[in-house]
Amino acid sequence: MRRICLQLLLVLMPAMMMAQSQKDHNFEVAKHLDIFNNLYKNLDLLYVDTLSPKDVIGTGINAMLRRLDPYTEYYAQDETKNLRMMLTGKYAGIGALIRKHQKLGRVVIDEPYENMPAAEVGLKKGDIILSIDDTLMTDKEVGYVSSHLRGEPGTSFLLKVFRPSTQKELKLKVTRKNIKLPELPYYGMRQGNIGYINYNSFTQESGKEVRRAFIDLKKRGATSLIFDLRNNGGGSEAEAVDIVNLWVPKGITVVENRGKVKQSSRIYKTRLEPVDTVMPIVVLVNGETASASEITSGALQDLDRAVILGTRTYGKGLVQIPIDLPYNTNMKVTTSKYYIPSGRCIQAINYKQGSTGYREHIPDSLTKVFHTAAGREVRDGGGIKPDVEVKADTIPNIAFYLSATGQDSTEVMFDYVVDYVARHPSIAPAGEFHLSDQDWQDFKTRVIKSGFTYDPVSKKQFEELVKTAKFEGYYDDARQAFDALESKLKHDVAFDLDKHRNTLVQILEMDIVSAYYYQAGSIERGLDYDKQLREAERLLKNPEEYRKLLSPKKN
Repeated sequence: MRRICLQLLLVLMPAMMMAQSQKDHNFEVAKHLDIFNNLYKNLDLLYVDTLSPKDVIGTGINAMLRRLDPYTEYYAQDETKNLRMMLTGKYAGIGALIRKHQKLGRVVIDEPYENMPAAEVGLKKGDIILSIDDTLMTDKEVGYVSSHLRGEPGTSFLLKVFRPSTQKELKLKVTRKNIKLPELPYYGMRQGNIGYINYNSFTQESGKEVRRAFIDLKKRGATSLIFDLRNNGGGSEAEAVDIVNLWVPKGITVVENRGKVKQSSRIYKTRLEPVDTVMPIVVLVNGETASASEITSGALQDLDRAVILGTRTYGKGLVQIPIDLPYNTNMKVTTSKYYIPSGRCIQAINYKQGSTGYREHIPDSLTKVFHTAAGREVRDGGGIKPDVEVKADTIPNIAFYLSATGQDSTEVMFDYVVDYVARHPSIAPAGEFHLSDQDWQDFKTRVIKSGFTYDPVSKKQFEELVKTAKFEGYYDDARQAFDALESKLKHDVAFDLDKHRNTLVQILEMDIVSAYYYQAGSIERGLDYDKQLREAERLLKNPEEYRKLLSPKKN
């Protein structure tokens, strides 16, 4: 009897301790909420100036959330539309990118979207926005203009623009409508019966678009596929599962969520019959491939269904859900971590709570080994490591400064594209368009005549070295060597333009093509310059090498 009582006590003690711990926690929550409530009441009553409840309490809320992770966010009443756009990919407006033209000091149209109000009324790249209805826009910033272009679907306004190429002022009646950002901006066939799908956002129902595109490519003769998830920041977990389901059988576990409460834990399995379980697939990824993109690429890797190619992904293994709050406010809160078929979680950063809150990047040395369905070794933490690592070409400094849109922008490249489009009513199809040697010379001459200059990294580092040398007292003794090095570091713009001609031509061609064939055309034109894509195509044309990558290494 004594032994039974002792065993019963041992069983009950942990439960009692947990109950007491929860009771203590609940008391601490109530206590500090009471303190906060009374603190604000006294501030509102006694503080020398009148407080704005929205600003003060909103600041307090955001400060609290900053102690957690960057994905847990509060959306005030006037910000809930941002959350809806994130979840659905939709907003109401004219469907165009706008930017500030630094030399003109005006907001201009950068890129209209296909089949959207901006394109339908004939807006073109470079059009200067003068007014919206009776409100002048000539001295406004991008955010202000953007907020006036957006509104309720079906509402109309009078847009006044100035077109530099014709020197004419245009008045256009524009009717806003729901704008859905293209989650699948382009797909098509490549040489060697290789299908290609560019997919950039896991918004609601977007998995159906991928299914339709894949089936169409198969009808057009695709015998292998490149699925491009580069720069895809993720979105809906359910859409990721449905996309994986295209290529793996029904009833397979793709991802499991594990949270603190039962409602946050869930297992997602494929629920439909697949479209194709044998076609060779290469998935392209990079450092901006995150969240649902990592579920997709990671699951296909764990199930040995595709070769992952590119660079290591972002490493976001956390799951968020939207929650409605009072007075039409919302929050997005991290409720769980996700685990892909091998059992690993690829979260790269631990977010620690406490008095300050800090982040801790998980080093490779602390990651654990897991195994794919076929027995290949994979690791948790730090994102998805590709089966084949291929780094993308880097953009040279001169290309960055020529195409920049910020305060230091010279706009010389933008203006060249606007003028080129004005001189050419039509161009060759996107996949065939090329700038001629004369076009390049015209652009080069224009850049040089504009007085364009830029600061290469080497010059900035040289200046830091000179400062250090002077501080440490050896600059005067080595001055001759410093002067010789400085003369060699002075850049020759004409020389640098020719040196980086291929990259600059690529940027120009993609920008020009987008004015005629929109985003789809720009992507298609850029594929011919894509080093990672070329390696994927080469791999798919070598079946034995492809199969070897999906087989466990022999000891």
